[in-house]
Amino acid sequence: MKAAFYEVQGSARDVLKVGELPIPEPGPDEVRVRIYVSGLNPTDVKARTGFSADMPYPRIIPHQDGAGVIDAVGANVSPERLGERVWVYEAQYGRATGTAAEFVVVPSHQAVRLPDTVSFEVGASLGIPALTAHHCLCSDGSLDGRRVLIHGGAGVVGTAAILLAKWAGAWVATTVMNAEQAAVAKENGADLVLDRTSEDIATIIMKMTEGFGVDRIVDVALKANLDINLACLSQGGVISAYATSSASDELSIPLLKAMKHGCVLRFVYIYNVPDELKKAAIEDINSCLESGCYLPKIGLNMPLQNIAEAHEALESSKIIGKVLIHM
Repeated sequence: MKAAFYEVQGSARDVLKVGELPIPEPGPDEVRVRIYVSGLNPTDVKARTGFSADMPYPRIIPHQDGAGVIDAVGANVSPERLGERVWVYEAQYGRATGTAAEFVVVPSHQAVRLPDTVSFEVGASLGIPALTAHHCLCSDGSLDGRRVLIHGGAGVVGTAAILLAKWAGAWVATTVMNAEQAAVAKENGADLVLDRTSEDIATIIMKMTEGFGVDRIVDVALKANLDINLACLSQGGVISAYATSSASDELSIPLLKAMKHGCVLRFVYIYNVPDELKKAAIEDINSCLESGCYLPKIGLNMPLQNIAEAHEALESSKIIGKVLIHM
């Protein structure tokens, strides 16, 4: 099979290779998926560059997310799954082989039925972004009628959060950095789009919520946004942070202010979220898909041969929307 891989960590152009590797066979409780589209995430870049860990395997086929068709099943898996269209999540987590290949083997539950009306491109855009957004948003009860602030609303997790929050019945405010990002956030359905470079975020949100503030905050840069968050968070509100720019980042919290808010700080590393919570998230994500409410922006489509260029494009931060690799 054709696959992309790296054998040392480093820059995309220096370490990513494309070549022929053996087709894997599924073991017990596993399925093999013929991948049509592979989704690229910042965590894939961090793994390749050694952001927080050295090479755990001699050779790694990258990418956690993808979509395709089950073409082989292992023992204990129903043969009725053969031919099933699926989206795949966490393919490479704890394993050496991800979705940047024509075939990938994963535990059966990590290949989720993809509704017939949903494209492989959308399927490959789910996984890490959708699961992360759902856990940030929905770990504290229903969103119906709630007020939500999503920082970075044009990013892949921000987009997922807006789409899921609107589907669930929330009022959604989001922050962006420029007009192009604002247009994407509006297309995603945000009720209020604010430019964090020029607007007083907290003051505007408090005015728009009649002084109540927002119930949930989804944050891509908590260290930079903490003061804003505490200034517009409702009593008992929840701040969920899912990203950091440095493995050594530390956070200083004004404890008295946080206590007066009665706020909850949640730190989300989706790989360590319990399986039962991911199962509940997957049910909601597929319901959102089936309703036609999950239509993320695709920022870049590239063939497998150009995977290094796709990684560089994601690292440049110039692409708005999901970066996808087509087999």
